[in-house]
Amino acid sequence: MADNKKTTTNKKKALGRGLGALLQDSPNKEPKDEVQEQARPEAGIYEIPLDEIQVNPYQPRTHFDKDALQELADSITVQGIIQPITVRKLSDNEYQLISGERRFQASKLAGLTMVPAYVRTANDQQMLEMALIENIQRENLNALEIAHSYQRLLSECELKQEQLGDRVGKNRTTVNNYLRLLKLPPDIQAGIRDKKISMGHARALINVEDVDKQLAIYRKTLEEELSVRKVEALVKALHEDGEEEKTISNKPDLDPVKKYELGKLQQKLASHLGTKVSLKMDHKDKGEIKIPFGSTDDLNRILEILEII
Repeated sequence: MADNKKTTTNKKKALGRGLGALLQDSPNKEPKDEVQEQARPEAGIYEIPLDEIQVNPYQPRTHFDKDALQELADSITVQGIIQPITVRKLSDNEYQLISGERRFQASKLAGLTMVPAYVRTANDQQMLEMALIENIQRENLNALEIAHSYQRLLSECELKQEQLGDRVGKNRTTVNNYLRLLKLPPDIQAGIRDKKISMGHARALINVEDVDKQLAIYRKTLEEELSVRKVEALVKALHEDGEEEKTISNKPDLDPVKKYELGKLQQKLASHLGTKVSLKMDHKDKGEIKIPFGSTDDLNRILEILEII
């Protein structure tokens, strides 16, 4: 019993010294000041004033839809911010956004003064890599923004394509398909950015080496609202090197879209008449149709189909 009593007394003395030490470290502070000081650790999730956060200079998204941003602001007004933004600490009361700029901008629209934030420590290169990867994975970037982000990760973060694929959860072929978008003409890149065409359309257009042909197919796609499958068929027709393409036109300056349409017409005629048909046209829209026949009976058959006899 004596030993137990002595142990209890020692515990109380130790506890007393612990509380005293805390009070002696900050004898003039109110309890709430102590809480505020502890609320600013180097890393973790906590509330940060919006006016202490700088925008992200490495932000891969270049366009924010105003209506969608307002809808998010309305949702934040009602529900609050469900997912914290990510920042890095530059100094006391100064932070820089890593990811979550839509939530950051929408919070301003909603009139918030504080936002929940996850603080990470990072140098400039690490911040760039985190910003690009987190935005690629979490935000609805268009295909061109993803392509630019991949290119920056390769060039500025000195990643190889295999490493990049591992970081973003994509295989090397997918990464390469995005990077190839950057080789398309500016007009087509703008179409991707503005969502006039999809990634599927763009991937088909990439396989056309001639810029004029690319633009011709792109314009036709917009004018006729062609599906991805139709654009792929159009590109495939342009690549055919067989006799069929030669019979359509030997003129290199014939509109590639017109060449494709002539090819389809030639196929329809051949199918309708049950025989091979040769259809030629030059760049002045002049040409000829040849319909071969193998016998008198074959000729009569064709003439009946054409309702000539």
